[in-house]
Amino acid sequence: MVIVTTIRREVLTLPAAELGEDNPLPPMRPLDEMHRIEDRDRDEMPRDMARQIGYEPLHSLLPVPVRDGYERARAPRETDALVIENDRLRATVLPGLGGRVASLVHLPTGRELLYRNPVFQPANFALNDAWYSGGIEWNIGATGHTTLSCAPLHAARVAAPDGGEMLRLWEWERLRDLPFQVDLWLPDGSDFLYVGVRVRNPHERPAPLYWWSNIAVPEECRVLAPADEAWYFGYERRLRRVPVPSYEGSDRTYPLNSPHAADFFYEVPDGRRRWIAALDADGHGLVQTSTDVLRGRKLFVWGTQPGGRRWQQWLTEPGTGGYCEIQAGLARTQLEHVRLEAAGEVSWLEAYGPLDAPSDGAWPAVTSGAEERLETLLPRADVEAAYAAWRPCADTAPGEILATGSGWGALEVLSGGWKLPGTPFEESTLGEAQAPWLDLLRTGSFPEPLRVRPPHPTLVAAHWRDLLENAPATPLSEYHLGIAQWHAGDRAQAVRSWERALPLASSGWPLLRCLAVADQESGHHERAADRYADAFDDLCRERRDDGPSWTAATAALGREALEALLAAGRVAEARAVWQRLHPATRRRGRFRLLEAGLLLAEGRPAEARAVFDAGFEVADLREGAETIGVLWSRLADEPLPARYDFRMRPATP
Repeated sequence: MVIVTTIRREVLTLPAAELGEDNPLPPMRPLDEMHRIEDRDRDEMPRDMARQIGYEPLHSLLPVPVRDGYERARAPRETDALVIENDRLRATVLPGLGGRVASLVHLPTGRELLYRNPVFQPANFALNDAWYSGGIEWNIGATGHTTLSCAPLHAARVAAPDGGEMLRLWEWERLRDLPFQVDLWLPDGSDFLYVGVRVRNPHERPAPLYWWSNIAVPEECRVLAPADEAWYFGYERRLRRVPVPSYEGSDRTYPLNSPHAADFFYEVPDGRRRWIAALDADGHGLVQTSTDVLRGRKLFVWGTQPGGRRWQQWLTEPGTGGYCEIQAGLARTQLEHVRLEAAGEVSWLEAYGPLDAPSDGAWPAVTSGAEERLETLLPRADVEAAYAAWRPCADTAPGEILATGSGWGALEVLSGGWKLPGTPFEESTLGEAQAPWLDLLRTGSFPEPLRVRPPHPTLVAAHWRDLLENAPATPLSEYHLGIAQWHAGDRAQAVRSWERALPLASSGWPLLRCLAVADQESGHHERAADRYADAFDDLCRERRDDGPSWTAATAALGREALEALLAAGRVAEARAVWQRLHPATRRRGRFRLLEAGLLLAEGRPAEARAVFDAGFEVADLREGAETIGVLWSRLADEPLPARYDFRMRPATP
């Protein structure tokens, strides 16, 4: 048999915002994640679901930095892509942006099967902020969009089960310290993109595991899944069982019938084939199916109310149609984590391809008809056979390297001595961020920096904390040790580590900021304001230039100091911080919003209102955040202007 599947490099040029610098301040505060529920909702859940919702939810982003340096100015920029193609399908993958499948085209019909975003515009939806819409994304780590949404993955050619080529993506997921891989291939003549996924736990302890494959599709469709019930989650943070397809008098399998943003987690009966499809009015669209390990299926809708429509506009350019997401995951819902045993692994196979079947009509007939059509196109037994054929290939060593991810996996492999066939984390990928930690690993000492700069990224896992505890005590090692202790829940010891380091530190602002956060979390807001003011003074004295890293540090610390001083009622000191920010920072939308709050605190409501009237865009506005509306309500009795309306939940009675 002649293999005609190819993998090639391409460069895409599209309007794109720059990601900018990561926030250099370690994220020490509790995670602000929308997917939380009230305890009373657990009483009506199946026992395994309630148990998994309570199993190891993520409380901290550490050691991952917040990625909030982007803005909304877009210009044509080049993006590296890898294209997998046979005579039936063409898949375009972005290895530098989370391994996203940005496009999946059915060549005989010319139809794009996904929602393809014509721009790259980050927004604050990932666990660590920057995320973008469109395509198929691989979410691992914890409830929410992965911290790797806008990060590079390793990529290479690997021999496919049929003797052709497949594309392997792999990385080290840092929230849970788990290596994973995603293998994509197109069998010769196949209408389906096969995706083999494996997650391994090399540690001697169990680990909580989260995985959801999110697929953006045009929202003018009907979503089909083999279920008569779903778990409904809205942004009012309630989870309840509802009937499918109709709920509250409307057929919610049509995304545009939902007024507000919501999740519908389908209750697929045990034994039923796992699949979900999105079909347009003519019955054309995409279907996703998998082996049974990937049990969950979900529909996400933005809703038709102004807030949901505003978010849709925010994520792309004018004139682009809206989208919804169909998804597949390891549990019933995204509020759950499953247990991955020590030295264990889990793997499955997914398949994505075109489906043509009637979409309109009675739910039982439509879903059974779609499932029968799927069985004709891709029998369930063929998916199981493809998984069995792929499984031995998962350990195959990669061939030509096509893209390089981070060096964190290489550092962890060196630390743990792991053997991970199929996913090499080579020492050549180690970079500046890992350099001091490599020194700590090899010498037992944390090195002092050769130049004055904001601190390196920190590590918090138990084995790194042990190394820091046994390292010579220097201000920098005590700084990192305190963060690791804080992450472990030993807050008193963390404070002692920072306080020990402060008198000896040539750079005091990182330690003062940590102590300020500790004060805030313990309710000592005046002392926190004192320390924030001192930290910002120290940073401004120490700052060597107006380069990207110092500008990012000044903006991040300035924002926190402003908010702490305003919360303590120390308005004049907040104004002093504002005046020392870079002019370019003060022009950013986030800081224009802060300025409006500052003006109001100074008793200048007309000037605060003028900030709104002049217009601003908070590039990193958080999913579900209502800060703009809250401030507006203090300034005006008028409805919130449409440009500022990002509300995602029904109004509270």
